[in-house]
Formats: sequence, structure tokens, C-alpha cells
Amino acid sequence: MTQFDGVHAALAQSLAAKGYSELTPVQLAVLEPAAATADLLVSAQTGSGKTVAFGLTIAAQLLGDAARMGPADIPRALIIAPTRELAMQVKRELDWLYAPAGAMIAACVGGMDARAERRALERGAHIVVGTPGRICDHMRRGALDLSALAVAVLDEADEMLDLGFREDLEFILKAAPIERRTLMFSATVSREIAALAKSFQRDARRVSTLAEREQHHDIEYRALLVDQSDRENAIVNVLRYYEARTALVFCSTRAMVTHLTGQGNRVWLRRLISS
Repeated sequence: MTQFDGVHAALAQSLAAKGYSELTPVQLAVLEPAAATADLLVSAQTGSGKTVAFGLTIAAQLLGDAARMGPADIPRALIIAPTRELAMQVKRELDWLYAPAGAMIAACVGGMDARAERRALERGAHIVVGTPGRICDHMRRGALDLSALAVAVLDEADEMLDLGFREDLEFILKAAPIERRTLMFSATVSREIAALAKSFQRDARRVSTLAEREQHHDIEYRALLVDQSDRENAIVNVLRYYEARTALVFCSTRAMVTHLTGQGNRVWLRRLISS
């Protein structure tokens, strides 16, 4: 089995089975002895391996020297993500990473069956992954008990603040034990992120790697100003101009995604692909 310095043996087994030969810079940084048990404020871009990074570093609080988790009861770790999609992605990563350790991981996310989530929490979970609003809802209904929480992770904290979740985050963190470990992962450390860290972290260690500071230097950024009424035409024209065979179009709301991919727009999408 491939050996990884500083990684719990059960998690090292998962990494080897997944084909890892080495850790990414952010994963190495959070495993340094000085960072292993400290509160962390981490600058991490999407694609840097940050989910596995915080999965590795919270093993100290969840497993200690034990080979496997004990019986599942109330959660020991809480991972908070801004969107349902990201939360479910995080859960999938932690599922395989903590499988040899026997971890029970529950999801609490908006848009899913809250009753099924409550039943999962009643059965017991070592780790809960969720979105701020749904986590608050379960807490207020008495379904989610944070009294034994050892570690809280805020994934993409900057996006959660941009989406207006500050009050929810404060409600959650104030309800958790004060002696917990708190990790914040954010693409940028704005004034708001720094203020949140100061309020809810204790002498947080700042972590930033060279790869993250370069901000994906291989990507070219261009901004085009268009009237709101011309947005759809602008999208078509940009894709045609660059002859994009594959592309990602990000929308601010679910309704806008539905509109752009609706029946009326599928015609020009097919024409664009076939042209």
C-alpha cells in the first residue's frame, strides 16, 4: 500500500485504492504538524483537492489512534457547503475516503426529503454534510444535535456569504461547542471572511499554496458588457464566435438554467452543435 506521511492508516488505504500516488499542495499543507489540530483559514480553488484535504485533517478529531469509528450517535463533524450540488459532491468524496474507517455520513440539503434526512440522523451519524438553510431547519426542529461536535468545516465560505447565509452560519456555529475545531475554505479571503474567522475561530492558522495564489494562470478571462435583454443572443454569439464544441454556461438561478435549456432554446443549441 502506498504510504502517506501524516495520513491516518484507514484513510491512506482509501487513497491507495483510489490510485493516489501523491498528495496535492493543499492536502500536504493541512497535514503539517503545526496545522494538524489548529483552526485553519485556507485559500483553496476548485480542483485543488480541498475536499480530500479537509477529510484528511479532521481524522485527528474523528478517529484519533483508533482504526475504525465507534458506534454512530450524534455528529462529531459538520461540513457546510453553499449548494446542494456541492454538498452531495463532498459527501461522495467522504464516503469513499472514510469507508475503511466505517464512518456513517448523513446529508442535510435543501430540495431533498427532510423526513428521510431526519430518520438518518435518528439512526446516528459520525459526519453530517449539508447546506446552511437545511442544517438550521433540522437544528430548530430538534433533529440535529451539535453538542458533541468536534470539528466544523465551512467549504467555499466566500460563496456562502455572497449568497446571504451569514446569519445561518452564525446560528450554526454559536450552537456548536466552543472548544470545537473550525476550518474555513475559501477561494478568496475578503474582509467579511476575515471577520467571520475572527468571530468563530481561535488563532486560526492561515494556509495558502503557490498553485492557489496563481489563480489558474492558464485560464484567460474576458468580460463582455451587454444589455440584460440581449443576454441570450450574446451567449449564442459568443459560442459561435469561439466555435466552442464544449462549453459551460453558469446561471445565477435554477429558473434561468431551466429557461436556457427549455424547449424553445434547444433548437439553437442543436444548430450550434451541428454547425
